[in-house]
Amino acid sequence: MLYDLISKTRSFRRFKENEPIDMETLRYLVGLARLGGSARNVQPLKYVLVNAPAVKAKIFGHLGWAGYLKEWPGPQAGERPAAYIVCLLDTRLSKEADCDLGIATQNILLGAAEKGLGGCRIASISPGLRDVFGLNDHLQILQVVALGKPAETVALDEQEPGGNIKYWRDAEGVHHVPKRPLQDLIAAEHCQ
Repeated sequence: MLYDLISKTRSFRRFKENEPIDMETLRYLVGLARLGGSARNVQPLKYVLVNAPAVKAKIFGHLGWAGYLKEWPGPQAGERPAAYIVCLLDTRLSKEADCDLGIATQNILLGAAEKGLGGCRIASISPGLRDVFGLNDHLQILQVVALGKPAETVALDEQEPGGNIKYWRDAEGVHHVPKRPLQDLIAAEHCQ
């Protein structure tokens, strides 16, 4: 069951924009992030929850989508996220939170998958996004999690030996993600 949930927790970049996500669901997802581990239990992450159309439109222009798909400008109108969770670092509490951020965003995406939603972590963010929210200086934007009902298929492919790890789209628009074989990831085994 966990294997299935993790397998369907992919990076979705096209959504059914007109299927809204309510604030209660966004709070639930941040609640899952809150339950995850935190280095030294500092818990330095904060979140901005967004499902308002006018604010979503402002956020969208500050995000970079799918770096390996050079010709793709990002989701078109009607395919854009229904909501965003903006992940912030409170620098009064810690100067970095890389591990915390990974745990928190994975919990958010697992919770989204559990609810039939999909999402994408986005770290390609223009500095101007700060101005959308008027954030205090001690709050640093780390990532934005785009959320919505997926409007695309994402397929996991076994990477061929020596093959490319870059994701790609086929003629039907299926998003393919090569995954290294398990045996390539295990550096050593020490058995009894």
